[in-house]
Formats: sequence, structure tokens, C-alpha cells
Amino acid sequence: MESPNSDGPPDRPPGPPGPVDEFSVIARLRDRFEASARLRTPGGDVPPVGDAWIGDDAAVVGLAPGVRALLSTDLVVGGVHVDPDLSGPADIGYKALMVTVSDFAAMGARPAYALVSVAAAPGTDLDALGDGLAEAAAEAACVVVGGDLSESPVLVVSTAVVGVAEPGGPEPLLRSGARPGHRLFVTGPLGRSAAGMRILRSTPPGGESPEWARDLVLAHRRPVARLAEGEASRRSGASAAIDLSDGLVADLAHLAEASGVGVDLDAVPVAEGARRDEALSGGEDYELLVATGAPDQLVAAFAAAGLALPLPVGVCTAEVGRLTLEGGDLPPGGWRHRF
Repeated sequence: MESPNSDGPPDRPPGPPGPVDEFSVIARLRDRFEASARLRTPGGDVPPVGDAWIGDDAAVVGLAPGVRALLSTDLVVGGVHVDPDLSGPADIGYKALMVTVSDFAAMGARPAYALVSVAAAPGTDLDALGDGLAEAAAEAACVVVGGDLSESPVLVVSTAVVGVAEPGGPEPLLRSGARPGHRLFVTGPLGRSAAGMRILRSTPPGGESPEWARDLVLAHRRPVARLAEGEASRRSGASAAIDLSDGLVADLAHLAEASGVGVDLDAVPVAEGARRDEALSGGEDYELLVATGAPDQLVAAFAAAGLALPLPVGVCTAEVGRLTLEGGDLPPGGWRHRF
């Protein structure tokens, strides 16, 4: 069961939710699953103390005394999360694993092993798809150890990743730890993926995207999980984090809701070649949004790790549910699946 940050680029324009919104479905299923767990653990905490179940980028579960695993899963569906006319099989395979690994980055953790299941139509270049998966696994130091293969009229790649929380180290970052007064940072400028998709769609079939846009196109086809940045954030004592998969506006709201805070945004770092609306709501940047009560320590940790310094974007407030941008209400936006 995926955490409520279902990833998907706006291959259809972001808009109001349909008759059934994905987050309403997730909330109902969460209640059902936790009720079932309570039947097996009468009188016990559900989730158990120290666990994090549905509601964060990855789940944290106790396997044995002192041993906690992190688990995450994602789907990449042709025509929903990727446009096969804009991304080849190798790019799709790479993206399918990297978006799940990004959930670990948001927790400040490292992945270890992955399962990959593929459903595809006859004629799909599964070797190229596998090449992309293997490349992403090598970059993330994550080993693919199994999965499943099926025939389907639509390409679907499902990835599940597991790792173990560092014994004795700082706790994994959750969405719920931000407090009023904590500063907010992002790990890089935003809007690159959405701008890359826009450029790809405006390029004639068989044509080449302009040289200046190559980095934007690559950001769309092959997003990179910010694992080192997440780890540096956790070690610096950051209080909360989320990866920006659904867009800054949507994921900021997820973090604020989970933490019970409001937010004042005073800056939106827009990537070169991207538009402000793409930075706010384009989605699939896979940068991290980090909250911290010790901003100097966060910056120092990034510098010590040789990383580009995090970019300040705002502050958490005590006005629960109030999200503002440069003094005005934060406009709605971001990705939502509609059922």
C-alpha cells in the first residue's frame, strides 16, 4: 500500500479532484487496515510505538528487538506516470526504481534491496527496461533480488524497496516532526521535470530538443533521488521531510497537515528554463522539502558532505492549516489521482 504521495506527472492538467479523491480512498483504507491489525493485537498500540505505517514516504516497521525496516513501493503506469512517446523503455525502468528510492531519501535512509514486477504488452523491449532498472539500482546501491513478469495491454512497473534503519543513529525523518518556527528548505531549484516534459511535447516527432534544454529533459526522463541530501538532513537533526513528487504546493500541504502546522513561503526557487507555475505545481522534481529547528546545522551538514547548499523557502507557523506564499494564500495545485 503506497503512502499518500502517489507519484504522477501532469500528463493531464492538474485540476480539482474527481468524484473520489485518492487521499480519501487512502484514509478509508488506512482505517480498515489498522482496524484489522487491532484485532490481532488487542490492547496494543496500532501502529506500535516507533513504527510509521500509511501516511509517510516509507513505512517503518519493527522486525525484531532493535531492528527496524523501512519499506516503500510505487507504480509507474504507461499513459499515467510516463508517456512512452517521450521516454524510452530504459528511461522508464530507471524512473520506476528511482521514484521508490526517493521515498528513502525523504526518510534520510538508504535502500538495500528491491523487488520489481513488470506487466507489459508483447513487443515491449524488456531488456532495455531492465537496463534502466539496473542502472538506477547501481546508482542507489540497491540490489534487485526478485519480482514478477506478466502480460498486459498497458505497461506497468511496480517497485518495492526495503532497507534497515541505522541502529543507534538518528530516527528516520517523518512528515510529522515540523513545529512552529522551524525553517523550511528545498534541496534544489524546482520545475525542471515539468519544464522538460513541456519541451519534449513541443519537439516535433523525430526531432531533437534544444541543447540548452537537455538537463531539463533529463530531469523528466531520469529523476535522481536525493539520498545523500536526505541522510545529511537526518544527521543534522532535521525535524521532518518529504520528497517533492506531487509538486511543492501539494507536498507542502501534506507535510503541514501531518505536522499540524501552518506555513509561510517567502521564496520559490525556480530552475533555469522552468516557469514559476511548474516550480509550484509541476511535480516529479524529487527534490526534498526539509523542516528543521537548527538551520545552521543543516547547512553545515550539507557543506561537510560536499553537497549543494539547501535553499531556504519559508517557515512553519502556529496557524494550523494556513498556507501562504509571499503574504497571500498559497494557490491550489499539484497532482492528484482521481477515481
